[in-house]
Amino acid sequence: MNAPLPTRAQEAWRYADLEALKSVWDHFGEPTIVEVGAGRTHEQVWLPTGDDVQVRRLCIELEAGARMRLFALNFAPVYGRTEVIVHMREGAEFDLFVANIGGGNSNNEVVTNVRHLEPSGRSRQTVRSVLGGKAIGSYLGKVEVARDAQKTDGEQSIKAMLLDRGATANAKPELEIYADDVKCAHGATVGELDKDQLFYAMSRGMDPASAKALLLEGFVTGLWEGITDDAKREAIASAARAALRSVTR
Repeated sequence: MNAPLPTRAQEAWRYADLEALKSVWDHFGEPTIVEVGAGRTHEQVWLPTGDDVQVRRLCIELEAGARMRLFALNFAPVYGRTEVIVHMREGAEFDLFVANIGGGNSNNEVVTNVRHLEPSGRSRQTVRSVLGGKAIGSYLGKVEVARDAQKTDGEQSIKAMLLDRGATANAKPELEIYADDVKCAHGATVGELDKDQLFYAMSRGMDPASAKALLLEGFVTGLWEGITDDAKREAIASAARAALRSVTR
């Protein structure tokens, strides 16, 4: 049986486009489970599917010393959601890199819950949002550190770029820490393109849309540097460039 449609009373769905979600909810339900064994390394690269509504839900189980890196381009014409829950055992490492891009009236969001259950885990979440038109881009991310998870190292870095006054960025990084000996931090900023840099690019002969796309590409390019598969790295970089050009027209 599929789970009931969520409501905005639930924190993880507070910014979601529930009307759009209703049309595809029967295809989802519980998150897909990925298990990474002790000492193993796993990497995934997520590209847009091209559908109007795109929802990806993943529950990751990292055993002792396991490492996982997830790279995602969250870009949907109507509603896109990248949702990740991570359970981390001793010495496990998790890295998340997401470009959250939206234009028109789209709503794209990234929702995470990283749970450090045992000592010496390390997690990094890096999200870069680019939003034009009346698009909404959201990040709701929680890092939980259990009482026994000493020596945890967790970080959230969230930055959003607004291209139009009608665009909206929501950022809610959250830390819930019960251990004493940890190193955890988060930061969230929202800004606009630097007018001087934009003027300089245009003065070199570029049209406004191309100049914006070039500057924005620099804003998100670093997300893909750690992808080990050259073909996948080029594929997501190319898709990101196309997405950026579509929101700067």
